[in-house]
Amino acid sequence: MSRLPFLAVVLAALLGAGCASGGAAPGPLASWHDGAARRAIVEFAGRVTDPASPDFVPEPGRIAVFDHDGTLWSESPAYFQLLFALDRVRAMAADRPEWRETEPFASLLRGDLASAAKGGERAVLEIVTATHAGLTAEEFDALVRAWIEAARHPTLGRPYRDLRYRPMLELLAYLGERGFATYIVSGGGADFIRPWAEEAYGIPPERVVGSTIGLRYEVRDGMPVLVRLPEIDFIDEGPGKPVGIHRRIGRRPILAAGNSDGDLAMLEWTAAGPGPSLCLLVRHDDAAREWAYDRASKVGRLDRALDEASSRGWTVVSMREDWRSVHVRDAAAP
Repeated sequence: MSRLPFLAVVLAALLGAGCASGGAAPGPLASWHDGAARRAIVEFAGRVTDPASPDFVPEPGRIAVFDHDGTLWSESPAYFQLLFALDRVRAMAADRPEWRETEPFASLLRGDLASAAKGGERAVLEIVTATHAGLTAEEFDALVRAWIEAARHPTLGRPYRDLRYRPMLELLAYLGERGFATYIVSGGGADFIRPWAEEAYGIPPERVVGSTIGLRYEVRDGMPVLVRLPEIDFIDEGPGKPVGIHRRIGRRPILAAGNSDGDLAMLEWTAAGPGPSLCLLVRHDDAAREWAYDRASKVGRLDRALDEASSRGWTVVSMREDWRSVHVRDAAAP
């Protein structure tokens, strides 16, 4: 993957071939309505980057962390990594007849994604470890790249990368221009996101913090390789997110964005820092342009974190009210 400059990557994603023209005027956060959420972002960025401000934060401390599923791209009807694993299960099922009687594989083969995903990100990672154990890191990387290029969403028929959120890409670019280091902090597998995150988000692989499986160093045919093991190493979900941030980044973020109760600990950790902070919750409340779900959802459930946002003064981003357009290739609304 080419090492394109941050802004070039994001602008290419926003303005490249296939994107509808017209709509919002050019400028920072052009796909955001001028509401409370956009003003909170602009005001916060202004305070922490102005040397004359009492809230000024030098560049090394400008750390911004973003959940992935449901925050940077869609996650319905199931986490997209689960759909990736489903394709692998189908391909391997003939050689694994026991899967038809073993959960969660039996549910996957029946097409019952809801049952297979009941265990959340942990269940997804367990399926991935079982279906990709024994592969080298390079082999898994190649499988992910091929899938992300060829696969299509089961109901929308669109490439998964087309389901990235245009307003969030603009936010990543806006923060990058202002000296922020942006990270993905996901409950999903780090090795699933890293192969294409730089091209898709302008976030290099070393800035992807996610769940991981066991690895073993081997020499195969005279070549050193890392082999994926059928065991979970670390779950970067819920209370695991602050742990993953501390281990991988070593600094407490000053901005965190999520969309579900699985991001609550990350938001709490960010808000508890000694200086200024901004916590964002993306709320899926737009059934016309995406999906509407929160408190009762089996995927991306937003219940306790929504209550906490109200009591703690965190910023709730309404997809319906705050975003002019949703996905990267949608026409931008005026």
